[in-house]
Amino acid sequence: MSRKINPFVFRLGVIENWRSRWFSPKQYKHFLREDYFLRDFVYQKFRKMGLEKIEITRSAHKLTVSIFTSRPGLIIGKSGGGVEALKNELEKKYDAIKIDPKAKVDLRVQIEEISKPDSHAQIVAQQVADQIEKRLPFRRVLKQSLAKTLQNKEVKGAKIKLSGRLGGSEMSRVEWLGKGKIPLQTLRANVDFAKANAYCTYGVIGVKVWIYKGDVFEKNKS
Repeated sequence: MSRKINPFVFRLGVIENWRSRWFSPKQYKHFLREDYFLRDFVYQKFRKMGLEKIEITRSAHKLTVSIFTSRPGLIIGKSGGGVEALKNELEKKYDAIKIDPKAKVDLRVQIEEISKPDSHAQIVAQQVADQIEKRLPFRRVLKQSLAKTLQNKEVKGAKIKLSGRLGGSEMSRVEWLGKGKIPLQTLRANVDFAKANAYCTYGVIGVKVWIYKGDVFEKNKS
């Protein structure tokens, strides 16, 4: 029986940093629950707006939610109105789930732009899922998405996998396409991995994307 692990989790503390940055042994389970609901709310709201990742940083009476996206203008809105509306929604969401109703926390929202969206696995996976939902031929989607990803100079290899009732067939199956190398067992290998779901009338199609961007050493570790 094979055993699999998320490539991002496998490299945590080596070349990858945590998406939630705080430390509190006594409040761990409460903070973890709050982070989960906040991150899920933002993801469901902006998942089709080039969302790459969400980072949450905590300090004394301060909580910062950083949203990394390839289309920041859609989230920011005119004159920053979108950010203010999002901040108000997050504050209401946080007030409803926080353990201490009387505790005052300064919640801030930061929008970070992704310059090369085709080299980030989460954005590519969501783009593939969106095209599958539009009933485009899945083999064409695989070829075009892989070609666009490999056009980036920093990408050394990539693989895209689809699973489910592809094309509306009666029996589910797995189709994948890849090019280049993806050293999954090398800890210093910068392998970006992400999953997404395409919700079709005949069922859910799972999308997985691996993108290898070369090795990371001490001198160029970010």
